[in-house]
Amino acid sequence: MLNFVLCDDNKAILDRLNNMLESLFIKHHFDAQVTFTSTKPENTLKYIRSNIVNVIFLDIDLKSKISGLDLAKEIRKQNKQVYIIFTSAHLEYVLIAYQYKTFDFIPKPITIERLEETIMRIMEDISGVQKKSKFIRLSNRNTIIDEDSIRFIKKDGMKLVFFTDNRTYETYSSFAKISEELPNNFVRCHKSYIANINKITNVSSVDNTIAFDANNEVKCYIGPKYKNKVMEVLKNDGNFTNNLE
Repeated sequence: MLNFVLCDDNKAILDRLNNMLESLFIKHHFDAQVTFTSTKPENTLKYIRSNIVNVIFLDIDLKSKISGLDLAKEIRKQNKQVYIIFTSAHLEYVLIAYQYKTFDFIPKPITIERLEETIMRIMEDISGVQKKSKFIRLSNRNTIIDEDSIRFIKKDGMKLVFFTDNRTYETYSSFAKISEELPNNFVRCHKSYIANINKITNVSSVDNTIAFDANNEVKCYIGPKYKNKVMEVLKNDGNFTNNLE
């Protein structure tokens, strides 16, 4: 799922943009949602630092010491892939805005037609660079998953079940096919599981399980055939200190 964040000092404009986006997601059956809106750039930056965000709409004049351009600069320091779209009635900012790897600049007042063009371009861009991007597109062409949100993948008969930070997704596919799209941080740990080592919080050698949350409630299993490989990967991962011994 694609996560959208909106920041504008005008609450009425913010709410209208939110409603227009939601209507476009429904119209085109896009697997996307607006997860956060704010009139304050400080709150927006705080949210982005601790949550997965794929698309950001920023007003430029935020009636604050921090402008939309300042906010974009800070965002780019920690997220090189996020799509940034500026919205402003001040067209003199266009050239400056594109210094921050801006995807689009939408003049105010925003029309649904102009907004729809931008959203369609984002979806086409994600589709066009899918092999090189961090997104996985499921068999339903409008279902897109951010690789960073995936904890593990389970094989369930003819289906694959993706367990992410927020929900699960199902698709008819195979490990052989999906493995071609996954980066090196995804490791086969069982005949029925592939784990994202970046999401592991604990490994238990007692019951051969891998946990993905602080309470060790979200788990997958380690098979005897894959145990040595998983242990070696975890030992070589500088971000993970536990092992299977």
